Amino acid sequence: MKKDLPGWQPAVKDFQMYKLVLGAFVSLMMVLAPAAEARTAHGHKGAKKAQAGGHKFKHRAGGRQHAAPRNQVIRRTVVVNGKRKVIYQRVLIARTYAEPVRMSEGDRAGLNLTRDPLDLKSSVALVLDQNNAEVLFEKNANVALPIASITKMMTGLIVVQAGQDMQQVLTITDDDVDHEKMSHSRLQVGSRMTRGNLLHIALMSSENRAAAALARNYPGGVPAFVEAMNAKARELGMNDTRYVDSSGLSSRNVASARDLARLVNAAYQEPLLREYSTDPKATVDAGRRMMQYHNTNYLVAMPDWEIGLQKTGFINEAGRCLMMQAVVAGRAVIMVFLDSKGKQSRTADAGRVRRWLEAFTTPAPVIQTPVLQPAGVSQGG
Repeated sequence: MKKDLPGWQPAVKDFQMYKLVLGAFVSLMMVLAPAAEARTAHGHKGAKKAQAGGHKFKHRAGGRQHAAPRNQVIRRTVVVNGKRKVIYQRVLIARTYAEPVRMSEGDRAGLNLTRDPLDLKSSVALVLDQNNAEVLFEKNANVALPIASITKMMTGLIVVQAGQDMQQVLTITDDDVDHEKMSHSRLQVGSRMTRGNLLHIALMSSENRAAAALARNYPGGVPAFVEAMNAKARELGMNDTRYVDSSGLSSRNVASARDLARLVNAAYQEPLLREYSTDPKATVDAGRRMMQYHNTNYLVAMPDWEIGLQKTGFINEAGRCLMMQAVVAGRAVIMVFLDSKGKQSRTADAGRVRRWLEAFTTPAPVIQTPVLQPAGVSQGG
């Protein structure tokens, strides 16, 4: 009989215990499987993203996490209605980058450290009586700095005094496109415009491609035009002035405030330059369509200003620049401001000077501020 076999009864008991354990395990798996599927379908989406991204959570003592790196998913435990709940959040850690400091050439030379009684925001300033060349105010007036689009006034002077046909139609080409600073222009390649209109928008709206086209269509091309600019500067006694292009986009176009006052006086003798530079706005024929342009100097449209000639300029190396002729308190004056800080600071400086001049019933006293002698910046006599 199998019952009488030695060890049979213990074996039966072991087998029964094995079936009992196996049955319990199978039952447990059947209970746990739906819960696992539910968690997979509806929960722990953030955990899946974290796993897909290869993120690992490092915990400190007490279960707190280290600060998550940029775009990391973190696990948090919160208490809601007295119950603990695990949630997952994506954390975006902002990265801070230091803004590059754009220093002008005037800043590099230390001119911005010069203080003056009028608290001007321009590093360089000069105000003189146009009739007798009496200096009324000056600040670093002999220092040659980049002049940006103030260059275009010399461009206009060369074109006008060359006697070129203002009705001749010129075409904008790729040679007129700014490949140095990639500046914006509304004049598309292929646009056709008269020389007069190109000069108009170059002086009024500081249109760079217009200035480039004027130089390119000069007898001998751009090299001859730039040479004519420098020759005219020497003729006017602008000894600190150098030109390398007709638009002023190059920071190698430099001049002192004293030189620019000479340029204002010379350009003022040309009626066309006075008209074009002070026109508040104009609509010009660009060949394909009519285009409206506005003056870069809003003061020309102000009824309380009497401006006879003006030109603005800006590149990073030059800061904000302005030169102009105006009548203030019955006196014709020339104002030059270079390396001004702030978009409206150059015109605000003009307003400060004007109020200072108007405050005197007798001629305003001469104010001279110390002129710095920075190394590496050319000076005039």
